Amino acid sequence: MNKNDLVLNCAEEVERITQTIRAQVLGQLKRRGAVVGISGGIDSAVVTALCAQALGPDKVFGIFMPENDTSDDALRFGRVLAQAMGVEAVVVDIAPALTGLGCHQRQMEAIRAVVPAFGPGWKFKLVLPSLLDAERLNVTRLTVQNPAGDTETVRLTGVAYLQIVAATNFKQRVRKMVEYYHADRLNFAVAGTPNRLEYDQGFFVKQGDGAADFKPIAHLYKTQVYQLAEHLGVPEEIRRRAPTTDTFSLPQTQEEFYFALPHHQMDLCLYAFNQGVPASEVAQVVGITTEQVERVYRDIQAKRRATQYHHMPALLVEPNTDL
Repeated sequence: MNKNDLVLNCAEEVERITQTIRAQVLGQLKRRGAVVGISGGIDSAVVTALCAQALGPDKVFGIFMPENDTSDDALRFGRVLAQAMGVEAVVVDIAPALTGLGCHQRQMEAIRAVVPAFGPGWKFKLVLPSLLDAERLNVTRLTVQNPAGDTETVRLTGVAYLQIVAATNFKQRVRKMVEYYHADRLNFAVAGTPNRLEYDQGFFVKQGDGAADFKPIAHLYKTQVYQLAEHLGVPEEIRRRAPTTDTFSLPQTQEEFYFALPHHQMDLCLYAFNQGVPASEVAQVVGITTEQVERVYRDIQAKRRATQYHHMPALLVEPNTDL
């Protein structure tokens, strides 16, 4: 095993994916184009570029869906991407919908169960301890910041954690409703944007960002998505942007919230795990210890078990074999 195992022939891969998009959207799904929720991040940028190349820019409709906790850069990067790819895009502010659903109020109620002083002007995020330091329990902690800038990290109760996550999931589900509104209006299909790391490890919301008609990069590791981004001409400032969740009011990296390692190391570990490569061999390539790789392997298995529900379709009493 070596780091070059994840290097793509980008021209061949783009041709393969774009042919598949055309066959799926125009053939199997019988839709005229694709709707993409554009976040300003690398995954939605590459999906937008692939759809534009496969179907034509005029058959791709982009949607920016900011809300109160969205970073200021996200909308700017999204507009840069849409202009570079020549696709039409609109802004839909989902903040009023989230307020009506009680998203932030429900978050605040749960946070106050462990930090009673939490209120307007405070910020927060959910974090996991690093796997590299020591064996960890996958117990999410809450970091809060008061208006003066002072931060505190506390352990959450199970009830508070579940309510924060449930309330936060309104964001992804509202965004998906907006995408399907425009898809229905245009007779387009909805493109999903998860990469392989996110798809494999269940890093998505069921019936939220996990819902889509086709997912053109779910077979690609995150580092491979970056390779395609350069090949497809995604603007450099988007390619340089660090992956974030852009979900909570405090800035947060994906590994801080969910993954055990930064994506370039996590990709190699997931690839090695899938190929049955011994942890000792992986450690030499990734630059961490054998013990740390073994922890990552256990974390991969644990996340697959915990998020199996995310991948499951609705269960039936009796399968309908007539469809």
